[in-house]
Amino acid sequence: MSENERDEHTGVETTGHEWDGIKELDNPLPRWWLWVFYACIAFSIVYWVLMPAWPGLNGFTPGILKQSDRADVVAELSELQAQRGKGEALLVSASLQQIEADPDLQAHALAVGQSVFGDNCASCHGVGGGGAPGYPNLRDDVWLWGGSLEEIEHTLLVGIRTTHPETRMSQMPAFGRDDLLPSTQIADLTEYVVALSGREADPAAVARAAPLFANNCAACHMPNGVGNRDLGAPNLTDREWLYGSERTAINGQITNARNGVMPMWGNRFSPGVIKALAVYIHVNAGGGEPSIVPAAAPAP
Repeated sequence: MSENERDEHTGVETTGHEWDGIKELDNPLPRWWLWVFYACIAFSIVYWVLMPAWPGLNGFTPGILKQSDRADVVAELSELQAQRGKGEALLVSASLQQIEADPDLQAHALAVGQSVFGDNCASCHGVGGGGAPGYPNLRDDVWLWGGSLEEIEHTLLVGIRTTHPETRMSQMPAFGRDDLLPSTQIADLTEYVVALSGREADPAAVARAAPLFANNCAACHMPNGVGNRDLGAPNLTDREWLYGSERTAINGQITNARNGVMPMWGNRFSPGVIKALAVYIHVNAGGGEPSIVPAAAPAP
């Protein structure tokens, strides 16, 4: 057998492969690399014996140690649920007022409520509950459906405009989209609503809109525009506007009637979590009782 050609620069045999004048040297692997490689093979064999490794038609080889990450996770979750169950029982057995009055129970409710609010409510209402256009501000005292503990809990349970039989429900007509009023009258109503909140408005438009408001809006918003909580009709005399206070925003609401939806959380969270969330909102985000001062309707 003839020897392979040796590289004239290094003296190392070549493999006989050559491409474009470049020859491949036959350098052996370092001894330490080979020993590490052999050690890895030995380790893998031991691992196959000790740990779950080989899949089969009816499962897998469990290994001598019978170790299972899935079983470990199930055990940890069971332990966590048992711990949470104790706090859940305390929340369910206490009234909302008792939870707020007991420092330890309130601290537990606030911790649970903060986590739940951050995961499920903050995406619409904001991390601090400040709201956004179309999503109510929970930090003020303007609560369309009531801001007491019981009213907040009920809103959380049944949602707003959901399929729940007891859901909070109000439905403002789309006066423009459904051709109930022409655009000229909607423009006049816009001026009337602007005047209700104490801002300057076109007097002639306000005069023209007075009978329109009485015939189409007063049944829900009341003749003086202070709203009706039982009907879910907002107060038009304050300066809190869900969709914006600009004339274009008010005109758009009268025209298209954006009726938002809040999920019902009663079918997703346990009673204890609902209570904790209600307490969290009431304590940290607001929940005040608005004091509605009757306002006179704009003079025609």
